[in-house]
Amino acid sequence: MAKNGKKPNARTKAVEQEPVLQPPGRNDDLSDASGLHENLLELYRDIEKGFENQQDRSNSQMDYWEIYNCKLGQNQYYTGNSKIYLPIVHDAVNARCTRFTNQIFPQAGRYVEVTTEDGTLPQGEMSLVEHYIRKMKLRTKVVPALCRNGDVEGQYNVYVSWVERQRHVAWRDQKPLEVVEAEDEDEDDTAVDDINEETITEGYPQVSVLADSDVLVLPHTAESIVDALGDGGSVTILRRWSKYKINQMIESGEILKEEGEKLLDSMRGEASVRLTDKSKQLVDAAGIKNYGGSKHALVYETWTELTVYPFNERRLCRVYFGSEKIVLGVKRNPYWSDRCPLFSVPVEKIQGVFKGISKIHPTSQVQYYANDVINEAADSSMYSMMPIVLTDPEKNPRVGSMVLSLAAVWETSPNDTQFAKFPDIWKSGFEIVGACKQQIMQTLSVSPSAITGSQQTKAKPSQADVAREQQVDILTTADAVTVIEEGVLTPVVNFIVELDHQYRKDKMLIRMFGEKGLRAKMDWIEPIQMGKRYAYRWFGVEQARNQQQIQMQIAGLNMIRSIPPQQYPGYKLNLVPVITNLVENLFGPRMAPLIFVDEKAQMTLDPALENQWLAKGIDLAVHPMDEDPQHLQIHQQALMASEGDPQGNIRVHMQRHMAQMQMKQQAMLQQQISAMMGGPPGGPQPSPSGPGGPRAGAQPRGTRQQGPPGMIPRDQIGPASGQPPALRQRGGMQ
Repeated sequence: MAKNGKKPNARTKAVEQEPVLQPPGRNDDLSDASGLHENLLELYRDIEKGFENQQDRSNSQMDYWEIYNCKLGQNQYYTGNSKIYLPIVHDAVNARCTRFTNQIFPQAGRYVEVTTEDGTLPQGEMSLVEHYIRKMKLRTKVVPALCRNGDVEGQYNVYVSWVERQRHVAWRDQKPLEVVEAEDEDEDDTAVDDINEETITEGYPQVSVLADSDVLVLPHTAESIVDALGDGGSVTILRRWSKYKINQMIESGEILKEEGEKLLDSMRGEASVRLTDKSKQLVDAAGIKNYGGSKHALVYETWTELTVYPFNERRLCRVYFGSEKIVLGVKRNPYWSDRCPLFSVPVEKIQGVFKGISKIHPTSQVQYYANDVINEAADSSMYSMMPIVLTDPEKNPRVGSMVLSLAAVWETSPNDTQFAKFPDIWKSGFEIVGACKQQIMQTLSVSPSAITGSQQTKAKPSQADVAREQQVDILTTADAVTVIEEGVLTPVVNFIVELDHQYRKDKMLIRMFGEKGLRAKMDWIEPIQMGKRYAYRWFGVEQARNQQQIQMQIAGLNMIRSIPPQQYPGYKLNLVPVITNLVENLFGPRMAPLIFVDEKAQMTLDPALENQWLAKGIDLAVHPMDEDPQHLQIHQQALMASEGDPQGNIRVHMQRHMAQMQMKQQAMLQQQISAMMGGPPGGPQPSPSGPGGPRAGAQPRGTRQQGPPGMIPRDQIGPASGQPPALRQRGGMQ
């Protein structure tokens, strides 16, 4: 009730209610919001200062890229005739890249694991992520470049976005048979095929590997990107936009038109800060010379949390800076998940610092020293190959006629002229280079077997040494790829699914893997609904580790089979998951369904549906669980129909049913005879390996090398002391 005792009307209620403030939309520009302009200018000054602070780091990374690209620079002390660069670091980084990539992407072809709330296995969602992984070319394009950048720069940086491409396709209409026959009978041959055109828009996620010199995270002491944004910091990516890119951003509404035109006018000037451009050096290393250069503008793409007015709450926003006075655009995070699309982790985490140290940094001076030594040794080898002539100029006045040529005649006394040889200093140089190579390989955790065509040592390593080296290699590789898996790949996979939920509106036909042991097929995947919580995890690394443990799994399986059921009361032994995992890891997802078949796949087809497919010319095989008499009856009805069987597919299919029915009758007869004779059902079942065959889990041995005729076996050769072999085997003389 009101104070005067009267009931308030609807208009009074509307006046008394406070207006509900709604946050601005994700496409609304916030550049003109009150209180933001001064904060943005201050943020720009912090970003410029941050790039200046990491300029020394960027310059050092350019030196490391010169080492990887085998380019001699100002760090070499020896200046002689030879200009040789030993690719020790180059080979080691490539070996690490190959090893890490193969560990992340196993041969089985399954890279993602999905966990749901209800425990079901969403095959469609798993296959969709696998499809996007192949579409983005993570195996061949992204991860190898990411591994190289990590070793050279010390940081893994990737940026995920959603791109859409348009294709203007055309196709010819397939006319019915009656229309084609009518056109052939027509005397006036003026029929023209119908050509249809259509614009197809294809959207998919895109992953870009960024140079560490183009990424700035403030504060520098943040533990992660999430912590930096939560503490009021920022994440900035340096972009280089051409005029076409700027106009494209203006047309799409990503930046303001007036500010974009100012940026186009300012491209004639120079940037206020000289920033490192990694792309120029890489293009030069590829042998491409760009003398004129291309005009581009330096733009800061900054992600930070801003106080959005009049909502008065902090929201993650994306800001484009053209310069200190040009703010190209300010918008809320366009992604529904409200995540920053930059994923960055150090190769080796250092406490209190966001970015890591390059793996080449500890080996740079050793590489420079190896280059100096090999160039000095090369010059020395040239001198050692040329003889030194010693002669007395007083006794040999014809020195000028002593020319090195074929059949030369020297007019001098042999006693007054002698030949000397320059010492072979290059041999010592090669020994020093070998020691430098060994040190670099040890620092970068690369074994000699990882380098293609590496030279073997003089002493053959023992089996224990080989096993120890393999174990250390497995541990170091697993530790390195786990950083990429947890810091980059797993967050990227989850972000890809969120982008698909936001942007894809139509169903898509993709290649789909069924459950383990089932056949691969093509299926339509509807747009993902986020009603259920899916947890995606990169599983490629774990799967590769399982492949390395297959032998231990086989040994454990044999032990589990030997345990009697009385030892585990209340439990039932189910070896199906172990067997399917072993079969798929060994033979891959294509051969595994043919080797180990799931009974759920043994589902027969409707004979009426088979008739439709056979009439279309599709050749169908019979199914073991088909009811052959029923199928024959329905196929006979289709054969007697008006259309008949012009292609003969139905008759061939019926013959297969009759042959299968006879085989089933023979199998039943054999089972009855075996049961009457007291044998096992289905007749005698021989051992899988046969008499004298290998035991379960045995590994095939290599071929035995045969020596020449008359060669004495090694076990019969005694030591150098002449001790008899028999006594040597018993431990020596008594």
